[in-house]
Amino acid sequence: MRYPAIAVALVTMLALAGCQSMAEKTDRPESLYLQLGERSGIASIVEDLLYLIVEDERINEQFSGVDVRQFHSNLTDQLCELSGGPCTYSGREMRESHADMNVTDTQFNALAENLILAMEQNNIPTGAQNRLIKRLVPLYPQIRNL
Repeated sequence: MRYPAIAVALVTMLALAGCQSMAEKTDRPESLYLQLGERSGIASIVEDLLYLIVEDERINEQFSGVDVRQFHSNLTDQLCELSGGPCTYSGREMRESHADMNVTDTQFNALAENLILAMEQNNIPTGAQNRLIKRLVPLYPQIRNL
């Protein structure tokens, strides 16, 4: 009777080790980039995000006067780079570009919410969405000028 319990424990441990190994393989930097659809997929996400921003009264004024083409290009490059893609973000530093915007928590959260909606519109898996958001979180203090 003890052997079946040990066998179950061993099989469970092997299964968990296999899951962990699979998670490590899928967590390579390039896999997030691929899950986002490479540069063209990221560009589509950013385009959908821009439409959501325009419609969102919580944040659309913050973006009035922004060069939409330049913003699209810079954000696409930034998300591409952050996701492990071959792009290089060459825009201004976050602290510099947000210095006079006085971004509130509500506005920051609204933009994050819209980014998630844009990813959902592009059928990005939830795990990939979470991984991208996790990589964006360290930028928060620079955007909020804390």
